[in-house]
Amino acid sequence: MAEKTIKVPGPDHPITVEPASARVVVTVAGKVIADTQKALVLREASYPAVYYIPRDDVEMALLQRTDHATYCPYKGDCAYYSIPLGGERTVNAVWTYESPYAAVKEIAQHLAFYPDRVDSIDVKPAA
Repeated sequence: MAEKTIKVPGPDHPITVEPASARVVVTVAGKVIADTQKALVLREASYPAVYYIPRDDVEMALLQRTDHATYCPYKGDCAYYSIPLGGERTVNAVWTYESPYAAVKEIAQHLAFYPDRVDSIDVKPAA
């Protein structure tokens, strides 16, 4: 097995994690999968911002853990979930870093959703 290289975010690959000042609602097949006012927003290099939602605010009973896994040298090992009620499109639609590296430790116990694999990720300014 190849040894994993850990990279620390820096000027060439900045990563920030901060509380999102918004309500984030994720829907699939007409059902609310997640609804939170406690999301974190992760900004990484030139990638689009990603909302990470606390597990407590996700309908975990609607998700199914998969065997799919990836690795990010900046964040760590990544696990995936599918949303069965969404059909084939929602396979591996959700990802999580269960033991992220220290630089992004805030995203532990949070889930993120691929925008093109769910019906909507609605972000509204916090009330």
